[in-house]
Order: sequence, then structure tokens, then C-alpha cells
Amino acid sequence: MKLKVLGQEKIGQYEFTGIEGGFGKNKRAMLVKDIAAIHRKEVKEVNRLINSNINRFKFGIDLLDLKQVISNHLFSEYGFTKAQWGNANNIYLLSERGYAKLLKILEDDKAWEIYDELVDNYFNMREAINTDSTIGLKDKRLAIMEENAKTKQAQLLFKVATGTASNSARERIFAHIATELTGEKFIPEIQKKEFSAQEVGDKFGITANKVGRIANILDLKAEQPGENQFGRWAMSKSQYSNKEVAQWLYYQAGVNKIAEFLREG
Repeated sequence: MKLKVLGQEKIGQYEFTGIEGGFGKNKRAMLVKDIAAIHRKEVKEVNRLINSNINRFKFGIDLLDLKQVISNHLFSEYGFTKAQWGNANNIYLLSERGYAKLLKILEDDKAWEIYDELVDNYFNMREAINTDSTIGLKDKRLAIMEENAKTKQAQLLFKVATGTASNSARERIFAHIATELTGEKFIPEIQKKEFSAQEVGDKFGITANKVGRIANILDLKAEQPGENQFGRWAMSKSQYSNKEVAQWLYYQAGVNKIAEFLREG
């Protein structure tokens, strides 16, 4: 199991030890001691919450206990003193998935606000391209330009599709977009029943905002513009202005996933 300490990182007002690996290549992780500091709680309180709900966490997927997986003499690399390491029963490291589960236990508005910022700016961070090969860099730039061109074409077609009254015509355009972006032939499907986040929220007695957060945790949404088995992106008028904004509409499969998540909670 390969872990890499990235050093101290700062996202907004939050500072913590950046760690990569343990849950998959280039996957970011966070120590419970840092999560506790960010949420202004004692480490022992967060550990107690985890241990009392340990059946909800999957070892190696949601969390790791560093005291079980790394050598004891490496404690200083992870920001611990010898005494802190020796006195602790557990030194938990959480993946993004594990952190999301911990939030369900903490369940407060501040926790969700912090989660949004860390997911956007830490867990989903990707390494920049780093190469000394001029030829390789040129090829990479050409590939990026080609992908950008495809994306722009797809965005134009997407706007046309969302403004089309005919369901069959809209499905044909979506299939063409998918073919252009992936290179694979897609056959238009029969129009599926769609639900807005507000409709899904009303169904389960939660806010539309929380529906969106759960969808992000479960990674239900496709890249814009596009769709998948759980739903699709559509353009709609913003309630705050005359501008059109992208809105994720849920298919029944997406609604089922939200329901499953809430049942597990």
C-alpha cells in the first residue's frame, strides 16, 4: 500500500496535511486529526463517532488505520509527535467516500459547506502535466485542442437540443453528441421520465440543494454537456436572472440511487 505525503496544503481558510494514495492511484485522502481541526472538534470525538459507526465504513475503501498499515517510525511524516502516535488507539485516514460518510454522521450545515469546498479544491485535484519532451508536450496540446473543438461543437448541439420541442429530435441530437465525444455509435433511446432536484427533494422531504450534494457524493452527474443512466443536463432559466443555466435532471435510476443513499443513512 503506497502512501505519499504531499506536505502542508491550504484550501481557503483550511490547512492540513495533503496525502495521496491508499485508496487508489492519485486519490487524495485526509487524516482525522485534520478533519477534526477543520470542523472544530476534538480528535477523540471524531474517532468515537467513527468507531461507534464502524460497520458503515469499509476498510481500504472508506478508511485506513495508519497504525496498522505503516511503520511506527514514520509518525513524524504525518505530522504526529511520538507521544501522540504512541497514545492513540487509532490513526484514521479517510478517502473522499469515507469523509462523505462521516458527514452523514456529523450532519450539520457547516459540515456540508466544508465538504463542498474540499471536494471542489482538494479531493478532485489533478496533477499538472509535467514533461521535458517538447514533442510530447506538442502532442498533448494538439490532443487538448482537438478535445476542446469537440466540446464546443457538443455545447452548440446541446443548446439546439434543449430548445427542440420534439422528443425524438432531441434524442437524435443527444446521440450525435455522444458519438462525437466518444467515437462510439449511440442509438437514440425513448424519452425517459425526468425529475428536477426540487421534485426529487419534495419526494424525500429534503432540499434540492441536499439532493445535489448527494448526487455529487455518488458521482451521478455526467460531464457537461451530456447524460448517463442517472440523468442528463438541460438548460433552464435561472430563478435569479434571465440567464440560462445548466440543470441536472434525474432519470428514475438516479432517483433510486438517492433513495438508496438516504436509506443507508
